[in-house]
Amino acid sequence: LVYVALHKPRGILSDEGDGSGRLSTVLDLVSLPERLFPVGRLDLRSEGLILLTNDGDMAYRLTHPRFAHEKEYHVLVEGEPDEATLSKWRRGVFLDGRRTAPAIVSILRREEAYTWLRVVLREGRKRQIRRVGAMLGYPVHRVIRMRIGPLRLGNLKLGQWRKLTGAEVSALRSSVRKPRQSKKRRGGKKRR
Repeated sequence: LVYVALHKPRGILSDEGDGSGRLSTVLDLVSLPERLFPVGRLDLRSEGLILLTNDGDMAYRLTHPRFAHEKEYHVLVEGEPDEATLSKWRRGVFLDGRRTAPAIVSILRREEAYTWLRVVLREGRKRQIRRVGAMLGYPVHRVIRMRIGPLRLGNLKLGQWRKLTGAEVSALRSSVRKPRQSKKRRGGKKRR
């Protein structure tokens, strides 16, 4: 089995594409004989860590919502969000009629009229970070995924890739063993 960490640049598709060849995909950036599949997605305008593998079980466990793996992003927003706004983002907001899961959100630094945030999610709805930022009045200009579970982007440069170390594969395997336990019980009956 093969495991590859890739620093996806903006403008590159994170999936296998539509077969038209109009846009480059993350698979175009990695030259290995094995057929690999991207694990999870980053939108066309986002950049950062993508895992590619031919391990279907690992891919399933890293992407299925019930396993609730952390994904960490550095996010550049327009303006200076105040504590009340950050608290709303942390608690969750309504997207498509459902509240987003609680998130970890903190300020990394401010740059003139922009603010870099650290956002850690345990779910991944379509363009969630961009949509929440816009909803709260802080348009998102950049999204960089820094971490998937225990796997970090590290010092990979844009478009660069590398095979995971044995220790990284072991850490990923350990992190996908069991799904997070839901606080809700199925069936609604109390156990005695």
